[in-house]
Amino acid sequence: MKNLITDIFGLSVGHAQDERLGSGVTALIFESPAIASVAIHGGAPGLRDTGLLEPGMTVERIDALVLSGGSVYGLDSMGGAVAFLRESGRGFAVRDIKVADRAGCRAF
Repeated sequence: MKNLITDIFGLSVGHAQDERLGSGVTALIFESPAIASVAIHGGAPGLRDTGLLEPGMTVERIDALVLSGGSVYGLDSMGGAVAFLRESGRGFAVRDIKVADRAGCRAF
Protein backbone atom coordinates (compact mmCIF):
# COMPACT_ATOMS: atom_id res chain seq x y z
CA MET A 1 0.00 0.00 0.00
CA LYS A 2 1.30 3.41 -0.99
CA ASN A 3 -1.58 5.50 0.43
CA LEU A 4 -2.74 6.31 -3.11
CA ILE A 5 -6.20 6.30 -4.62
CA THR A 6 -5.05 3.35 -6.74
CA ASP A 7 -4.74 1.32 -3.51
CA ILE A 8 -8.54 1.10 -3.29
CA PHE A 9 -9.76 -2.39 -4.19
CA GLY A 10 -12.30 -2.43 -7.04
CA LEU A 11 -11.33 0.98 -8.41
CA SER A 12 -9.66 1.60 -11.77
CA VAL A 13 -8.07 4.98 -12.40
CA GLY A 14 -7.19 6.49 -15.76
CA HIS A 15 -5.62 9.84 -16.55
CA ALA A 16 -4.82 11.78 -19.70
CA GLN A 17 -3.27 15.20 -20.06
CA ASP A 18 -2.00 17.64 -22.63
CA GLU A 19 0.98 19.60 -21.32
CA ARG A 20 0.80 22.07 -24.21
CA LEU A 21 -2.79 23.02 -23.36
CA GLY A 22 -2.30 22.66 -19.61
CA SER A 23 -5.35 20.39 -19.49
CA GLY A 24 -6.12 16.95 -18.15
CA VAL A 25 -8.82 14.57 -17.00
CA THR A 26 -8.94 11.71 -14.49
CA ALA A 27 -11.59 8.98 -14.61
CA LEU A 28 -12.40 6.70 -11.68
CA ILE A 29 -14.34 3.56 -12.67
CA PHE A 30 -15.81 1.46 -9.86
CA GLU A 31 -15.97 -2.32 -10.24
CA SER A 32 -19.48 -2.21 -8.76
CA PRO A 33 -21.68 0.85 -8.15
CA ALA A 34 -20.39 2.94 -5.26
CA ILE A 35 -22.39 5.00 -2.78
CA ALA A 36 -21.88 8.68 -3.47
CA SER A 37 -23.12 12.11 -2.49
CA VAL A 38 -22.03 15.63 -3.32
CA ALA A 39 -21.48 18.98 -1.65
CA ILE A 40 -20.54 21.90 -3.90
CA HIS A 41 -18.47 24.82 -2.59
CA GLY A 42 -16.87 27.73 -4.36
CA GLY A 43 -17.88 30.54 -6.60
CA ALA A 44 -17.82 29.11 -10.11
CA PRO A 45 -18.05 25.32 -10.23
CA GLY A 46 -18.40 23.60 -13.60
CA LEU A 47 -20.53 20.52 -13.03
CA ARG A 48 -22.41 17.84 -14.91
CA ASP A 49 -25.14 15.68 -13.35
CA THR A 50 -24.00 16.26 -9.77
CA GLY A 51 -27.40 17.64 -8.78
CA LEU A 52 -28.68 14.06 -8.91
CA LEU A 53 -26.40 13.20 -5.97
CA GLU A 54 -27.70 15.92 -3.64
CA PRO A 55 -29.47 14.73 -0.47
CA GLY A 56 -33.12 14.02 -1.18
CA MET A 57 -32.58 12.95 -4.78
CA THR A 58 -33.04 9.35 -5.93
CA VAL A 59 -29.49 8.58 -7.12
CA GLU A 60 -27.19 7.19 -4.45
CA ARG A 61 -24.70 5.04 -6.38
CA ILE A 62 -22.36 5.76 -9.26
CA ASP A 63 -20.36 3.62 -11.67
CA ALA A 64 -17.72 6.25 -12.38
CA LEU A 65 -16.50 9.69 -11.42
CA VAL A 66 -14.79 12.02 -13.87
CA LEU A 67 -12.56 14.82 -12.59
CA SER A 68 -11.65 17.55 -15.04
CA GLY A 69 -11.53 21.26 -15.52
CA GLY A 70 -14.89 23.00 -15.71
CA SER A 71 -14.53 24.24 -19.28
CA VAL A 72 -16.78 22.96 -22.03
CA TYR A 73 -13.95 20.57 -22.99
CA GLY A 74 -13.48 19.32 -19.43
CA LEU A 75 -17.19 18.70 -18.98
CA ASP A 76 -17.37 16.97 -22.37
CA SER A 77 -14.65 14.51 -21.30
CA MET A 78 -17.31 12.67 -19.33
CA GLY A 79 -18.68 11.41 -22.65
CA GLY A 80 -15.79 8.95 -22.91
CA ALA A 81 -16.62 7.42 -19.53
CA VAL A 82 -20.31 7.27 -20.43
CA ALA A 83 -19.48 5.49 -23.71
CA PHE A 84 -17.27 2.99 -21.87
CA LEU A 85 -19.99 2.24 -19.32
CA ARG A 86 -22.66 1.90 -22.01
CA GLU A 87 -20.45 -0.53 -23.97
CA SER A 88 -19.95 -2.48 -20.72
CA GLY A 89 -23.71 -2.78 -20.16
CA ARG A 90 -23.59 -0.59 -17.06
CA GLY A 91 -25.76 2.30 -15.97
CA PHE A 92 -29.15 3.08 -14.49
CA ALA A 93 -31.83 0.52 -15.45
CA VAL A 94 -34.90 2.02 -17.11
CA ARG A 95 -37.21 -0.85 -18.04
CA ASP A 96 -35.07 -3.13 -20.23
CA ILE A 97 -32.27 -0.68 -21.11
CA LYS A 98 -29.35 0.86 -19.25
CA VAL A 99 -29.15 4.64 -19.26
CA ALA A 100 -25.47 5.48 -19.27
CA ASP A 101 -25.69 9.05 -18.06
CA ARG A 102 -26.58 9.34 -14.41
CA ALA A 103 -24.76 11.52 -11.91
CA GLY A 104 -21.04 11.79 -12.17
CA CYS A 105 -21.39 8.95 -14.56
CA ARG A 106 -23.63 6.42 -12.86
CA ALA A 107 -23.35 6.59 -15.86
CA PHE A 108 -21.24 9.44 -13.95
